[in-house]
Amino acid sequence: MGEFTILKMGQNIIVPIQVELHDREAMKLQEEILMKIEETRASGLVIDVSAVGIVDSFLGRLLGETANMAALMGTETVLVGLKKE
Repeated sequence: MGEFTILKMGQNIIVPIQVELHDREAMKLQEEILMKIEETRASGLVIDVSAVGIVDSFLGRLLGETANMAALMGTETVLVGLKKE
């Protein structure tokens, strides 16, 4: 399990996912994102999945859940980098 890049820019958090995530790593990333939102009180969250080859059903559901939890914390989420192949 590696370290994740979570950047704070102004009132936003940017999370570029640069590696394929196994289920456990994805859950750890979700936890780290939510802790960073709580710590910084960010108003926006950008999750970039452009480097991820396949967003499977588990990762897709987890990203949706992360966005819902962030919304409950007052943070709007934008998912970028999805591509149709």
